[in-house]
Amino acid sequence: MVVSAMPMVAEPSVEFDAQLVRKLSRSGPRYTSYPTADRFSDSFGYRDYLQAVAGLRTRGSRNPLSLYVHIPFCENICYYCACNKIITKNRDKATIYLSYLKHEIEMQGKLFDGMNQIEQLHLGGGTPTYISDAQMGDLMAHLQRWFRFASDETGEYSIEVDPRTVSAERVVSLRRQGFNRLSLGVQDFDALVQRAVNRVQPEHLTLDIIKAARAAQFRSVSIDLIYGLPQQNVISMAQTLAQVIRAAPDRISLYNYAHLPHLFKPQRRIADAALPSAEAKLDMLALGIRRLTDAGYVYIGMDHFALPTDDLAVAQQQGRLHRNFQGYSTHAESDMVSCGVSAISAVASTYSQNVKTLDAYYDAIDKNELPIERGIRLTMDDVLRRLIIQRLMCNFELSIASIETAYPITFSHYFEKEIDDLHLLEQDGLIQLDDDWLNVTPKGRLLIRNVCMVFDRYLRTSPTLASIPAATVARYSKTI
Repeated sequence: MVVSAMPMVAEPSVEFDAQLVRKLSRSGPRYTSYPTADRFSDSFGYRDYLQAVAGLRTRGSRNPLSLYVHIPFCENICYYCACNKIITKNRDKATIYLSYLKHEIEMQGKLFDGMNQIEQLHLGGGTPTYISDAQMGDLMAHLQRWFRFASDETGEYSIEVDPRTVSAERVVSLRRQGFNRLSLGVQDFDALVQRAVNRVQPEHLTLDIIKAARAAQFRSVSIDLIYGLPQQNVISMAQTLAQVIRAAPDRISLYNYAHLPHLFKPQRRIADAALPSAEAKLDMLALGIRRLTDAGYVYIGMDHFALPTDDLAVAQQQGRLHRNFQGYSTHAESDMVSCGVSAISAVASTYSQNVKTLDAYYDAIDKNELPIERGIRLTMDDVLRRLIIQRLMCNFELSIASIETAYPITFSHYFEKEIDDLHLLEQDGLIQLDDDWLNVTPKGRLLIRNVCMVFDRYLRTSPTLASIPAATVARYSKTI
């Protein structure tokens, strides 16, 4: 069938095919970047980052920036968590950390002086609301001292919130401090599941925060859910989905729990026997997709759903959707400046990651150096493949002519091996391919990572992607 060159429809459908998922689900990257973070090298350091910023200045860049700030502290451990966090009840540690974080922010602010317009801010963790209201106000004032923030109407300023750590009054204060989006960690409302992952969070806490956010005129509220947790089943998941849909958040993320205890020590407290079977996980995923789309949510991609009026859905409809280390974003042209332990920046054609421990972080800043530990400078091939993966992840389609216009290649020659793999995916019904367009089918959208892996040169160790080395498998979660 010839693929139409018409733009994708406003509300792309997604089709769950259990047999296809069973056949094709495999370990692979989530493509919040390309090349992925496991390809970063310690041969890239602080001075390479300075050169990347200098290159922006030489070119007279006036693109807005996206800013990420990492607050690593949590009071209690959630057993499923794979984030870089520090569990402590000693608030003095946060006080020390904030003093160093403010120094790093100042260094970055000076570097970007004259090209420091911020249109997107995200505070992640850990638990950003671990720090006090006064500390948050001071941190935001410091950020605004060193960067120029777009207006509340045009900027997207979000923060991850643990409903167990904030009050309605704190939500009002967060809005006053400049945040206009909240992301709430829920994972599951079932009490048995909550106890199994050491995150007891009664429903009323979440609902109270959503109510307070609406009253404070936050522009968007999102909820994170996870399927595949210990003690979970289809019945408990159905109940949680019903509760979430009644709460009517603007965005919902439905993540697959990746049980990787060899990588993340807290997960060793979860007994394998308590985990749902692979078939039960598929049933929960199918249920989640059906319930959320029936409730009017648009499938954005990967694990994300949004109301049709939400900025993410509108950006996808208009072809402006982007994907970065915080997931899907509406700010496609932004370089990302990131501060805090383990934070990853994307500036010009480079990625750079900060050190992961407090001691190393403090040591670098004491030397008046940005705490960059590793990174990568992208080649033309990397940039080309990143563009292709971005468009597929965000729009589920690729104009071959647009690629050939932007780069001095003939697509069919440059990607000859990849096209052989694409034909195999076409036989499975994941894509439709002709001379002009690569379109991902509704069945293929859930397996978009499989499609993107075809273009990942770093995974290509043989003429086809029939297998991935065991060492590579251990680094990644299942595509479904």
